[in-house]
Amino acid sequence: MEHTNISFLGYSASLETDPEYRAAYETGKLLAQHGYTIVNGGGPGVMQASSLGAKAGGGQTIGVTFYPKQISNFEGRMMTNPLDHEVITENYLARTLKLLELGHMYIFFNGGTGTVSEFGMAWGLARLYFGHHKPLILYGDFWQNIIDSFRENMRLRPEELEVFKIVNSPEKALVAIKHFEEKFGQNKHEHIKITAESAFEY
Repeated sequence: MEHTNISFLGYSASLETDPEYRAAYETGKLLAQHGYTIVNGGGPGVMQASSLGAKAGGGQTIGVTFYPKQISNFEGRMMTNPLDHEVITENYLARTLKLLELGHMYIFFNGGTGTVSEFGMAWGLARLYFGHHKPLILYGDFWQNIIDSFRENMRLRPEELEVFKIVNSPEKALVAIKHFEEKFGQNKHEHIKITAESAFEY
């Protein structure tokens, strides 16, 4: 049976003592123990935490990286992030798209503008492909405030509120994944293959 890939997205500057780092570690460990492959951007913070958790749980990791030459505010590859397989991309956009392509579902932890941009793209794609989309799992109770603000101030469609679940523990993240697998079929909720070249065709 094909393994389900779960892409982890969140704050790259998280330290080991930060809540989202600890949550990503424990969630990566639990999901790995249940046979899920952990995908992340190969960097520090939440990315590293999810990989270390996955290895502690006996699982596999995939890192999607690129090696910038002219970007001053990008974390890059963290060599202490243990990857079983590295996918090297050409630029930041291609990296983001590959993270979304490889993941069958996404878990979003607390983060900065990079996480916000990834969340927005994943949420938009889920609406476009609603019914055979890739679900989002939003980790942390703070997400409810964000979604409530969107609901009150933005022009959201009903289906846009059906593509995600908000959770606050690794166990609830696993339950959400199982729910989405049962609802959509394991690995059947996929977009058309996303590439940097095709990204502008949507």
